[in-house]
Amino acid sequence: MSEELEQILLQLTQPDNALIQQATVQLKKAFKDPAIIPALCAVLSGSQNPQVRQSAAVMLRMRVKKHWKKISPCDRESLKAVVLQAFMQETEHTVQHALSQLCAVMVKHETPDSWPALLELLNQATKSVNAHDRQVGLLLLNKVIESNPEPFKPHYSQLLQLFSTMLQDHNNPTALYYCILTLTAITAYTGTTEMNQMRSLIPSLIVALKHLIKADQTQASEAMEVFNELMESEVSIIVPHVHDMVHFWLEVGSDTNLDGSLRVKALSCITFLIKLKSKVVLKQKLLNPILQAIFPVLSAVPPPGKEDPEDEDDEDDDEDGTDSDNPKHCAAQIIDSMALHMPPEKLFQHLMPLAQTCLTSDCPYQKKGGVMCLAVLAEGCSDHIRTKMMSSVLQTVCQSLSDSNQVVRGAALFALGQFSEYLQPDVSKYCAELMPLLLGYLSSLDQAKVGHIRKAFYALENFMENLGADIEPYLPTLMNTMLSALNSTESLKIKELTVSAIGAIANAAKELLVPYFPPVIESLKGFLTNTTEEMRPLQTQSLDTLSVLARTIGKDVFGPLAAECVQLGLNLTDAIDDPDLRRCTYGLYSAVSTVSPESLTPHLTAITTIMLLALKSNEGITTHIEEDMAFVLWDDDDDDEDDDKENVNGKEGEHEEDLGEETDETDEDDIAGFSVENAFIDEKEDACDALGEIAFNTGAVFQSFLESSFQQVYEMRDYPHLDVRRAAFGAMGQFCRAQHSVWKENPTEENHQALQKLLDVVLPCFLETVKSEHERQVVMGVLETMNSVIKSCKEEVFRNPTRLKEINCAIRDVLKQKTTCQEGSCDEADDEDQQAEYDAMLQEFAGEGIPLVAASVPADSFAPFLDDLLPVIMKKAKPSCTVADKSFSVGMIGELLHALVGVSGGRGLAGRLSNRLLPILVGGVRDSDAEVRNNGVFALGCLAQAAGPIVASDYPMMLSVFSNMLTKEEDRRVIDNLCGALCRMILGNVDAVPLEQVAPALIACLPLKEDLEENKTVFSCLAMLYTHSPDLVVKLMKPIVTTSALVLGKKDIDEEAQTILVALMKEFAQRHTADFHAAVTSLPGEQQAKLSAAITAS
Repeated sequence: MSEELEQILLQLTQPDNALIQQATVQLKKAFKDPAIIPALCAVLSGSQNPQVRQSAAVMLRMRVKKHWKKISPCDRESLKAVVLQAFMQETEHTVQHALSQLCAVMVKHETPDSWPALLELLNQATKSVNAHDRQVGLLLLNKVIESNPEPFKPHYSQLLQLFSTMLQDHNNPTALYYCILTLTAITAYTGTTEMNQMRSLIPSLIVALKHLIKADQTQASEAMEVFNELMESEVSIIVPHVHDMVHFWLEVGSDTNLDGSLRVKALSCITFLIKLKSKVVLKQKLLNPILQAIFPVLSAVPPPGKEDPEDEDDEDDDEDGTDSDNPKHCAAQIIDSMALHMPPEKLFQHLMPLAQTCLTSDCPYQKKGGVMCLAVLAEGCSDHIRTKMMSSVLQTVCQSLSDSNQVVRGAALFALGQFSEYLQPDVSKYCAELMPLLLGYLSSLDQAKVGHIRKAFYALENFMENLGADIEPYLPTLMNTMLSALNSTESLKIKELTVSAIGAIANAAKELLVPYFPPVIESLKGFLTNTTEEMRPLQTQSLDTLSVLARTIGKDVFGPLAAECVQLGLNLTDAIDDPDLRRCTYGLYSAVSTVSPESLTPHLTAITTIMLLALKSNEGITTHIEEDMAFVLWDDDDDDEDDDKENVNGKEGEHEEDLGEETDETDEDDIAGFSVENAFIDEKEDACDALGEIAFNTGAVFQSFLESSFQQVYEMRDYPHLDVRRAAFGAMGQFCRAQHSVWKENPTEENHQALQKLLDVVLPCFLETVKSEHERQVVMGVLETMNSVIKSCKEEVFRNPTRLKEINCAIRDVLKQKTTCQEGSCDEADDEDQQAEYDAMLQEFAGEGIPLVAASVPADSFAPFLDDLLPVIMKKAKPSCTVADKSFSVGMIGELLHALVGVSGGRGLAGRLSNRLLPILVGGVRDSDAEVRNNGVFALGCLAQAAGPIVASDYPMMLSVFSNMLTKEEDRRVIDNLCGALCRMILGNVDAVPLEQVAPALIACLPLKEDLEENKTVFSCLAMLYTHSPDLVVKLMKPIVTTSALVLGKKDIDEEAQTILVALMKEFAQRHTADFHAAVTSLPGEQQAKLSAAITAS
């Protein structure tokens, strides 16, 4: 049979379809023969054709994988012997590779110790004096261990001794390669017993990689993965060698003679180290050497005739589509990672001199490097830049925007976009300087390259989006330019960018955009009804902008279009199968739910069905097959009469997976990895977001879809991509809030039990994620969502008797940096006051939960947990702390005290805390930074209101502090909060305040200009004063009425504040008619009419 089988296999290698089809039929018949295993073994041992031998090895592997239990013990032993003999005799690498993978599958069934001949062969081959034997032995060792690392654990110590020797085999690069790959495979499974051995290998590993780089850069790049595995599995192994490793990575990353992919791999190791162990980098004084090495990479001049990828004018590229195999991009990522994981003070000390040198250079690429450096610092060091160098960095960017070289201008546009995203609200204050520059770019749309226009739009969008009403003076110019571009340009890319920019303008302008709405909506409808392929990117952007308009333009304007928009989205997804387009329809449905939830009701079945299918779908996942699956393999399953074909050689033939009867054995060994298209990841993320928001906004009508939606979203909590996980947790929180709203509207026992059931699943899931999740962004999202659930559901969150303790412990662990995602953030005690801003941000999200918990339970239940929580918060208020830390600490204490005002036992707890808190709050009030002063004033007022008579003896001191501030303070927000604080003092203990002096001074500062939330406090206080001291209030009626007329009807004034104000005016009108009439008639006519209408309407 073996000769016949060899002929069949030989036919399969021929480039003739007829021969292949004939061989297929013959092969199927041969596989029915019980002697197929011995026959394949004979071909494997005896054929002179390497392709045939390789086919035989691959087929044997598939047969072993699927039918091991059906192979007789005799044939198994024979197979083991034949395979090892064939392996040692084989001279062709491709066949050796296939044989080693066959051995790996057999080991999976046999275990290493039940195949002593294999262990003996590995031992002899890897220790052979013959270099080729060592190389082949390490290939075999690598394949069997890569597939089955755990069964070899008893041999790890022996293996590490072998690696120690093999890493010295510098003249045998292939042996080095397989040795390092095998070390990588076992690293995650090693324990404390192997740690010292692992640690001692690092110096030899670095030297071995240097030799491998000289021999084969592709193999070296793959072998470099060992460092990531070492860092991820047990970072303490590498700490003693960090200095040598970093210098090795810098040496490779800086060498322009090496392949870009190898350089990227080396530089990526540095990024990963900084993420995991930034304080080790600082402690070993590696920050400066890293910066010195990567700045030349960041500012390198491209080869003659070439441009950096981001400077190429490719209309099809994404705006930020930088080449991942680009060392320059990696150098920027290193600085970005430093900004996210290092204290800004330490980073800027070393970085700014290098950046300054670049910025003052005559070389455009040096300037570009300096500007890019500033750009990537914005996210991680936003507070530091905003408080210490805002003016200088913006001046630099403005100068660069006017540079004669487009490369520099492009970098400046990117930097401005980054600043606009991360340095708010400060950057918007420079509107007068920046908008003319940006409008100048727009005026030359037709002249510039599309790639450069893309950067201009990126900067413009991010800048405009946050301007709010300040955009009004520029709105005519902006919208005329945008509408003109939509109507005149032929470029679909520029139309797409323009539509996106209109969305950004709408975010800022809101109702101010109403006059331009008709032509905008007509353009969008035109784009959305054209279903040609080339229109797809413009359509997806049009849907995104339509969603923004739904949220911003006002219900009266958009409401009539809501039902049409929902139908438009459904029609598009029916007609076009595209994940980006579907994703944008989810956003549209979500936006419509905020203005016209009833428009979604008839379509909820269709909408939820398509979103749940998107969450379930595996579409977009690509499986990468092992290299030797480049043959055709026909294997027959005895239980399946259909042909079973495995496409393993790239020739004709269908690929069908055959699992046979041993269903636990899949084809995992053939899979080298998976990749998922970003569009499908984004679709899952947006589906989660949309389901959560639609559930909340549609309320009771979503009830029949809640369980199925929840179950599918809950499955996404472990999804590999962090943005999907974060969105899933956000949606779970929205489902809880939705169920709470339904219960509040219809307080049945069934609705209440449904809420508690949901909370009992969701909250433990949140708490476990906070504890064990590795990604900070996900933990931040979970904390933010948990806070929103506590804020909405209040005491319902704490019905479970253990929940209060569990949530407070989670908050405490984050504040004390004890969670998994904070590992490496608190190693060194000598610089505990300095931390990366992102680490502080995570703690802030946790801290924001404290007042929310305090507002939801009786003060006596919450008080025991404050002993753990308060010291961590108070520590951040020390004078040596950053402005951001002090602002957070004082503000959080203020919010806590504010929460205690409304809870049972709150006054007593506030009183007990007062002696500890007063020095911190007074220090905040006297701080040099306006934001800290603002929070200090708010907190001191909240203490007075919460503790009331208990702190009566401190009132004179507080009043003195506030009185001094009123005479000197220039910051309008602080003045507004001073008004609020004085009102809180009055509300807390009216008898302790000298009203004759305080009330006129307070009213003289009205109306509030910036912190309009305090209007509720102010008018509540005036209403209470009117009850307590009516004569005093009547004496001050004229300025009170004047203030009221200015405030009444304003959209940004709280509805409760408006109600209190109108009730007070009505009292004045009824009980003090003459005085009120005199006060009203002194107002301008428009204000008189507004006041009269409000009183009459009420």
